[in-house]
Amino acid sequence: MLAHMTNKALIVIDVQESFRQRPNWVASSNPDIVGSVNRLVDHARSRGDKVVWMLHTEPGSGNVFDPALGHVRLMDGLEPADGEPVLPKTSVNSFTTTSLAQLLTTWGVSELTICGIRTDQCCETTTRIAADLGYQVTFVTDATATTPIPHPDAYEWDIDDVLADPRTLSTKDIIDRVERTLAGRGFATVSTIDEVTAR
Repeated sequence: MLAHMTNKALIVIDVQESFRQRPNWVASSNPDIVGSVNRLVDHARSRGDKVVWMLHTEPGSGNVFDPALGHVRLMDGLEPADGEPVLPKTSVNSFTTTSLAQLLTTWGVSELTICGIRTDQCCETTTRIAADLGYQVTFVTDATATTPIPHPDAYEWDIDDVLADPRTLSTKDIIDRVERTLAGRGFATVSTIDEVTAR
């Protein structure tokens, strides 16, 4: 039996235990990101779309992204199906250090849906690269998550002090900037989970 051919793929970026090991996860914009991502995954599978899972790694770093520590794994509640690749990456975007582009080309994919962690870092950067490569991209903001960004003077502060600092960029401000930049500059269509699953 021939597999169903599709020109669409869902890219799930870095929804991994590493982030829950960081103190700033308590201020995450989307603590239930697993549930959000699973809605998109279920929808993609029901359509016969491809699903690709990315994991950020920093081998030898000794931090939460070092595979040796055991946190570079999908968060509990996420389970790749047979045939769904899980690709480790060492760059911020999902293309530069992986075989993602080759896979998408082999599959004939031209449209991508992006979700994951973090909204303004790996997800946004992957979206920009994908747009430059000619993909039509849908960025599903409520299936992403990010954390507040401290002022450069406050990088070493504990999370309570960062949250109390008026210079800290809130998750709301971060998400608003990402959405405006991606949609307003033509990198992606910004959508919600409800909008994607209703199509």
